[in-house]
Parts: sequence; C-alpha cells; structure tokens
Amino acid sequence: MSTSSRTLRLLSLLQTHRYWSGDELADRLEVSIRTLRRDVDRLRDLGYPVQADRGVGGGYQLTPGAAMPPLVLDDEEAVALVVGLQSATTSSLAGVADASVRALATVVPVLPKRLRRRVEAIGAATVTLGPEGPIRDLTDPGTLVVLAQACRDAERVRFGYTSARGDSTHRSVEPVRLVTIGRRYYLLGFDLDRADWRSFRLDRLSDPEPTGHRFRPREVPGGDAAAYIRRGLRRSDQGPQVSAVLAADADRVREQIGRWCEVTELGPGRCRVRAESAHPEWMAFALAHTGAEISAVEPESLRAVMRTWASRFTQAVGPPSGRSG
Repeated sequence: MSTSSRTLRLLSLLQTHRYWSGDELADRLEVSIRTLRRDVDRLRDLGYPVQADRGVGGGYQLTPGAAMPPLVLDDEEAVALVVGLQSATTSSLAGVADASVRALATVVPVLPKRLRRRVEAIGAATVTLGPEGPIRDLTDPGTLVVLAQACRDAERVRFGYTSARGDSTHRSVEPVRLVTIGRRYYLLGFDLDRADWRSFRLDRLSDPEPTGHRFRPREVPGGDAAAYIRRGLRRSDQGPQVSAVLAADADRVREQIGRWCEVTELGPGRCRVRAESAHPEWMAFALAHTGAEISAVEPESLRAVMRTWASRFTQAVGPPSGRSG
C-alpha cells in the first residue's frame, strides 16, 4: 500500500470517531508503530486534529479542530451528501439555499464519474412534493440509488416489502418515479404480481435488486406520479389530516404554500387549506406564513401548537399597545 493510500485509510478509520490503540491501528494498516506515528503527523500537517496519548494503553482519536480540513467520504456517504445538499437548495431558511448551491458547486465537479451518474439518476427520478422539515424515516442511500437507476433505465426490480400491518411480501415491480412527500420517500411503480399501480414507502422496502429485464414505461394514471401518490395517502391511514380556513384569496395562498397543501376556494377572499400527515408545527408555520386571518383549525394537536406559540410570542413582546396585561 502506498503512503498516500495508507494515510487515507488511516483517516477513514479515525473518522469513525472511536478511540483506537496504537497497536490496533498498526495492525489494521499492517505497519510498524513508528510508521503509524509518521502517518499521524502527515494528517496533522493537513489540518486534521489527531489526539495522541503516549505510553502503555495509549492511542489515537480524531477530535474537533479550529478549521475545516479536507473530508474523506465513501461512495454511499458522498451520494447521501449530494442528495441532502440538493434538497437543501429549496430551503426557505436564510442563507441555507445559497450555501447549499455553493457546496454543490464544490462537491459535484470532483465526484468520480460512477458517483455522478448515481446522483444524476436520483435527481432525474425524483419528484419533491412536501414541506421542509426533518426526515421522518431514514432511507438507505444504496436503496435510493438502485431504485433511481431502475426508474431511469426502465428496468424491473425485485424487493421485500413490509406493509403498515407488518405483513412481509416479495414484489416484482416496474418502477416509474421516486416521490418525496413530507420528507418521506415513496416509489411509484406497476406491481406485476397484482397487475396494478402501487406506491411503496422506501423505509419499508428492503434488498432491492435490478433484474436486468427492461420494460416499456406505462402511462401513470392521471399523468402525474406525485399527485397519484398524494391521492393514495389521502385515502390511507398515513396520519391525521390538518386543515384551516383562511380569509385570503385562494390563488395567492396556492402561490405561497400550494406546493405542500391542497387549497380549495370557498368564495371571494376565503379558502380552505388541507394537508395529509403534516407535522402540526410545520402546518402552524405554513398558515402563519400566509399572513391571513385563520379560523376552523383542525385537529386539536394543531390548535394546541398555535395556542402555545401565541402565548410564547405574547410573553416575548407583550400585549398590543393600549391594552393592559
């Protein structure tokens, strides 16, 4: 193993954030303790803060530093990083979107061709239709890559699937599109065993395997994969529906939050907003963002969040001038 390759291997081991004894690291790298110390010094010269404890029982650990050193990522970590940055480019948080674009411009050009193709496949196969917020269910990057490439290449896949009731089955599917709704990934495809369209939550899907058999893509019912999945969620038990009536023009509200909510006109200057499985705190933020007068809020969990926020804000700024507390 060359010196540079060995140094990168050492860095990869240290980035697991565990404490390594000198003997363990030397055995892993198949070098002497003296060579290990030289490799550690090289990392320090590159800006990596490696803490070393000398003597019997001594060892090495990577600690937080004062500056950002170069990063070493494996294939799955690199793909996950780029997918996360792509999602963050649509963030409404101040500065996050611009910073994400700059980070993408730094990372993507240096990706190996094989990884760039994986990232491009995910981008081409994914439709985003959901509110910003924390990811509720972790999706394995390897699963995401396999399914995205199968969607792109029109290749049948097999995988295991666990239903909401806990029933486990094996599926053979013609995958069409990945959709994110509420920070959760879904796959839309034609289920060959059931001869019908189905959507699958990726956190319930396991061991996807491309079969090597290509297919001619079928037309999605209604022509819109995201809308098809959202209609299915509306009929399912994915979570409680949240809703409110706003004293605002429906078209204006659609421009503000229509990407994540269903907006129905109730009359001039009045509309109803609905969302499936939306977190109450996110929905409260979305409603407040419209700047409209709000009424008929459902369910109680959403009303409770709004009461808490109202009390907290009033305590922070006090009641309106001219009114006693």
